[in-house]
Amino acid sequence: MMNRPDPHGVTVDVAGLSRRFAGRQVVDDVSFTVQPGRVTGFLGPNGAGKTTTLRMVLGLLEPTTGTATIGGRPYRDLPSPTTTVGASLEGNAHARGRRGIDHLRSFAPPARASRARVDDLLETVGLTEHARRPVGSYSLGMQQRLALATALLGDPDVLVLDEPANGLDPMGVYWLRTFLRDFAASGRTVLLSSHMLAEMELIADDVVLIDHGRTVYVGTLQDLLGEERTVVTPFGPDAHAALIDVLRARTGVHVGEVQGNRLLVDAPAPTVQAWTATLLQERPSLAGTFSVDRMGLEAAFLARIAQHEEMAR
Repeated sequence: MMNRPDPHGVTVDVAGLSRRFAGRQVVDDVSFTVQPGRVTGFLGPNGAGKTTTLRMVLGLLEPTTGTATIGGRPYRDLPSPTTTVGASLEGNAHARGRRGIDHLRSFAPPARASRARVDDLLETVGLTEHARRPVGSYSLGMQQRLALATALLGDPDVLVLDEPANGLDPMGVYWLRTFLRDFAASGRTVLLSSHMLAEMELIADDVVLIDHGRTVYVGTLQDLLGEERTVVTPFGPDAHAALIDVLRARTGVHVGEVQGNRLLVDAPAPTVQAWTATLLQERPSLAGTFSVDRMGLEAAFLARIAQHEEMAR
């Protein structure tokens, strides 16, 4: 399927992008670059401005200020938009009475896609045996697969997907992850919005995090997670107070509190485990009342959002 990767790749550049609706600032001076050969995760709470930003990237909304370009051009100026960019912002936006194969065939001409291409894509996304069923009978996960097939009709260099794993079962999520990793590995570009942070931790190379329309973090996933931070989760007030004493008062290390009463410790996990082992020697009754884990994307996400909102107050 990926028979014409561009060795130079196509970059998506967002620079100072802003959008106001009825006097309300929805996106405020957002800037980031999506590199070819990498999966970029676009993250943020509900209402953060992610979908509005993606719509501006795809030329569906005019920015109040700033620019969004794909391969150096705004979407509207691309000489062949459907073979440059494939997008899905609403995975269930289909005519419910139309058969799946007919849906793809109706979008095939502008994408310069043959009937053979349609058949190949149905097989790629696992819908061949369901191709002649009406879309209204599809599950949400099947509609997501159909939306991805539609985005792929033009064999694009760039994929822009909004919540593509929504409704997929575990095997479907694994399939999508593998597909997108392979797509990026071919030298193409993926910009992916999702609330599934555990999955994003497995798939993303880079992360763009926004909150209340403003950029909170832009960089690699590895740098966001870091190697020197640990999450400690207390199960109850006694454990929480004791851990604060050991981790902050006794060691002097910085300890932040994130959503769910968890503690974000600026120290590697083995060091934190040694400190908590000392605490358990002093207070054996606390055994089993907390856990020590390497920081994952969920904790990093919550910590960054909490820090941003604290600074905005």
